[in-house]
Amino acid sequence: MIHPSSPRPRRSLALALAAAAAAATVTVPAPQAAASAARCPWTSGGTPESRARRLVAAMTLDDEIRMVTGIGLYNPASPNRGASGVIPGNPALCVPDLVLNDSSGGIGFQQKGTTAFPQGIAQGATWDPALIRAYGGVLADEAMRKGVNVVLGPGMNMARNPRSGRNLEYAGEDPYLTGRMAAGLVRGIQSRPVIATAKHFLLNEQEYDRNTSSSEVDERTLREIYLPPFQDALDAGAGSVMCSYNRVASVHACENKPLLHDLLKDELGFDGFVMSDWGATHSTAPSANAGLDMEMAGDGYFGVSQLQPAAWGAKLKAAVTAGTVPRSRLDDMVRRIATPMFRLGLFEHPPVPGSVADARTATTPASLAMAGRIAREGSVLLKNSGGLLPLAPSARRIAVIGLPASRTGARLASQGFGSNHVPTFGLQPGVTAPLDALRDRAARGGAKVVYDGGALPALAAARARDADVAIVFVHNAETEGNDRADLKPHQAVCNPFLAAVPVPNFSQCLRIPGDQDALVSAVAKANPNTVVVLQNGGPLEMPWLGSVRSVVENWYPGQVDGDAIAALLFGDADFSGKLPVTFPRKLADGPLRTKAQYPGVTDAAGVPHSTYSEKLLIGYRWYQARNIQPLFPFGYGLSYTRFAHSDLRVTPAAGGGATVTAKVTNTGRRTGADVTQVYLRFPASTGEPPLQLKGFDRTTLEPGQTATVTVRLDARAFAVWKNGAWTTAPGCYRVHVGDSSANLPLTAPLARAGGTCTR
Repeated sequence: MIHPSSPRPRRSLALALAAAAAAATVTVPAPQAAASAARCPWTSGGTPESRARRLVAAMTLDDEIRMVTGIGLYNPASPNRGASGVIPGNPALCVPDLVLNDSSGGIGFQQKGTTAFPQGIAQGATWDPALIRAYGGVLADEAMRKGVNVVLGPGMNMARNPRSGRNLEYAGEDPYLTGRMAAGLVRGIQSRPVIATAKHFLLNEQEYDRNTSSSEVDERTLREIYLPPFQDALDAGAGSVMCSYNRVASVHACENKPLLHDLLKDELGFDGFVMSDWGATHSTAPSANAGLDMEMAGDGYFGVSQLQPAAWGAKLKAAVTAGTVPRSRLDDMVRRIATPMFRLGLFEHPPVPGSVADARTATTPASLAMAGRIAREGSVLLKNSGGLLPLAPSARRIAVIGLPASRTGARLASQGFGSNHVPTFGLQPGVTAPLDALRDRAARGGAKVVYDGGALPALAAARARDADVAIVFVHNAETEGNDRADLKPHQAVCNPFLAAVPVPNFSQCLRIPGDQDALVSAVAKANPNTVVVLQNGGPLEMPWLGSVRSVVENWYPGQVDGDAIAALLFGDADFSGKLPVTFPRKLADGPLRTKAQYPGVTDAAGVPHSTYSEKLLIGYRWYQARNIQPLFPFGYGLSYTRFAHSDLRVTPAAGGGATVTAKVTNTGRRTGADVTQVYLRFPASTGEPPLQLKGFDRTTLEPGQTATVTVRLDARAFAVWKNGAWTTAPGCYRVHVGDSSANLPLTAPLARAGGTCTR
């Protein structure tokens, strides 16, 4: 989160964004001689910063240009052909290759033999930063086996729009939850000699017109909602930040000086490097002078691109020679790249050659165990009327319905599409299909599983009618580059690499015919004991909800698909996930109600503008402020056991914070985990939303066990952005504690900043 007490000067970002960024011109110094291959003193001794300065001092102009310019996708000269991007090393200066790779749900793009982990939204639904930190280490281990030392993640954009095609990659709609999860992942990744990348900076909350649309937001909203997760990632030490495709206040993010230089580097103190999203640069000197440090995918990106100037490196060299980009700026670009490389040990651990990496299988038993744990802990039990789940021994005949349950369907339904996709065809052990896993698990108890693909709802209903329980798998295909048209489930086959061609408003998905809502309704009418398993990346409307007994949000579980859901449905594992997004009853209930908000209104120059006029009211903040009842609230999730909270105590802490303690008891009959959530209600004078998540703690308890949960709120939890600075308003705050944003049985007052509370 943003530190209110930061000593750095606070400027008005709104004013800075409105001002043109003027580039300084200086005399270009003479090139310095390169070091010999036998003598690279910067490889040891001194701080990372001093080593980076020594390296830069030894570089020629060509050496520096080489280090800030990618060499393009599918380039025969690439040392790792499966990677998303490469900065070739410089053996003469002992500089290793930088090999960059997409990683939202595993080391993907075109790498082979890597693990398809559950996607980012499933990770967010665990509400378990410690687990995600451990996952980061496993992810980095796979990256290293594939010769990758820069991981393009975590993503931390907000689920402002439930239709956004990339929400599946992120941790949800709340900045505090997203920031905690992002920080855990950064620390896990960088516990190895691998650089983590915080993306996409900034205000990249829609895929429609993503290369041209301009995000328009007031400064308070930016500071309180959209920036905090990035600050958390920086506090965790993220070595890189990726600037986004969109414009901000009419200026492309990758040439936006108020964002990249003034805010990110100067005010927030980021000392790593800013890379462009692939094809997101629209200029050379303006981008470099604004704060872009590395252009990706670089020269020769597919050979052509109307969105990216050709030969970035050559143009940058000419600009430096002409003085339109100061040599000092180029020096700074290289220093920023080299510093995290030294800090994290990349010079001491160069990546394995691409030919070696290509032949390696990165997946290990530890990988699959981690994938299974995230898939189980991130799945959310939304409804369980009459305790239908876990499946009882009396369920002797189980009907499994729907294409996603099959081997072919599981390959489509277990992941989203785009740069987050991990190739699984031909992968060993491959994706475990729910149908196979459920058959194996049912056979252990003497039960039988029958299957119907669901193409014809009447036939599926006939198959379900004779079963004790019917389980319907529902899939929604979501993909980078496309926003969803609605909140209905649509199955499709999509091009997994569509993100490699950033063309506005394109569609590379083939819709699979069929009405899955009608399928669920038909099965539920035939069998009252119907379970629905959702595999998707965001909210869905559920017109059939009242007709089914159980609903499971399984998200995109990755290649452990069947194993994870079978364990949950049969009760070998308990449900403990909590929703990181609100599920509305219908799309129209949400905050984006005008074309100006989404998809945006085009100005006279042809630039579409999306105005964030809902301001602070995204997600659950909107529904609570407008008294709109959602289908399922943020933070919600059932378990096979029950929990109760009691004995709330709130005490002021040094530095303007507070300590919150409460007891949580497992009142049920089996071991389970609950997430204690702490929300804060601000004084009405602040104009803040009704409640805001400010802390949480995940606790595993045996039956009858009670634990004391302690959540510490620092001064940041009470701060709001007002008049260009962080401030804590005097007054009475209220702390609310429970296990969802709609179930907060405990509350206590807390006076702040000289205010008082009256009873």
